[in-house]
Amino acid sequence: MTFQDLNLHRNILQVLEEEKYTNPTPIQEQAIPIILEEHDLVGCAQTGTGKTGAFAIPILNYLHPIVGSKNKRKVIRTLVLAPTRELAHQIQDSFATYGKYMNTKSMVIYGGVSQVPQVQQLKDGVDILIATPGRFLDLNKQGFLDMDHLHHLVIDEADQMLDMGFINDVKKIIKILPDNRQTLLFSATMPVAIRELADQFLKKPKYVAVAPVSSTAERVNQKAYMVQKEDKRKLLIHLIEEENINNVLVFVRTKHSADNVVKALKAKNISAEAIHGNKSQNNRIKVLDGFKSQEISVLVATDIAARGIDIDLLPYVINFDLPNIPETYVHRIGRTGRAGNEGLAISFCSKDELPFWKDIEKLTRQQIKVVKDNPYPYREFTEDELKNKETDTRGKKNPVKQKQNHAPKAAKTDTSNSRKSDGAKKNKKRWY
Repeated sequence: MTFQDLNLHRNILQVLEEEKYTNPTPIQEQAIPIILEEHDLVGCAQTGTGKTGAFAIPILNYLHPIVGSKNKRKVIRTLVLAPTRELAHQIQDSFATYGKYMNTKSMVIYGGVSQVPQVQQLKDGVDILIATPGRFLDLNKQGFLDMDHLHHLVIDEADQMLDMGFINDVKKIIKILPDNRQTLLFSATMPVAIRELADQFLKKPKYVAVAPVSSTAERVNQKAYMVQKEDKRKLLIHLIEEENINNVLVFVRTKHSADNVVKALKAKNISAEAIHGNKSQNNRIKVLDGFKSQEISVLVATDIAARGIDIDLLPYVINFDLPNIPETYVHRIGRTGRAGNEGLAISFCSKDELPFWKDIEKLTRQQIKVVKDNPYPYREFTEDELKNKETDTRGKKNPVKQKQNHAPKAAKTDTSNSRKSDGAKKNKKRWY
């Protein structure tokens, strides 16, 4: 099937031809005809499958004759709910691209920034509104949103909405929207709560599913390093310098870890920046633009902040910290090996992350290659190294303990059993 077979407006087909999009992706091939027929839809598709185009293209096709000329008054006809501001911007970019030769106008609203310019844009009129749930409810409560003309509601990344605690806000939003709307729900996974949401608010929806979450991109080469936890930064620097890895997205578990990794990289004169929830919106946009233009070599991100990062030519993904949810691993590595390009996903696994790694291999049904030529492998400390390590960790002796050493002899005798037990523990080898 080609896009020509989908009976789309010539203005959209012209853009698709210019962008060199000839054949729809599987999710687009299944979803677009259903949306054009104005059925409600539940789509299960992971990152990188062309999901945004699957709903943006048919929505624009519907809106084009309604919107008409530039002089026609603009009202909100489509609402897209997204969990993060980055994803919201990505969605707007897609609408702007596909609607290049149309008179549709789209905008993004999200929290964490002044609402004044957003309110002014809304007053000027807009056809397609992309919003994060909190800011939408905020501006609606203040009376700045008129949803009486709404035809399409899109709930994107529904599972991420659930993970981030937005699902109740989504339910509140759905309840205040007109009933005579078309609702499209997209999610990478289908937990029970998302199925219940679909059953409650969608009318006889059609279901489509592609690239199940257990699958990993065919063009992504995967490998893992079993590494001492404290050596992860050294290994990252080693790979960047020795393997000449550039333009790499590095996933970490926490904001604090992201900042520390960036600090270590910059100390080695490696161009790196972090993106996470504590960064301002202007900073996040600047960093993303710098990474996309390859002015920034390494982007260190938490999972939530990375939602919405869409780069077709991203060659490398590194899991500095393994995710404790195996599906998240699939989403992470799916950001490389896109648009027909090869990709490499590297994972660092410390001893305490072994259960996570086993869950990942179980989900993906793969035994991922473990690199043997590793400069920082797991190892057991010898007894002398263990004693030195514990001494270094403790530093000087605790004054309180010194005082206890001068206690009466009877007190020493009373604690002899526990000391024997402690000594026995110290004689055991430990993993670090």
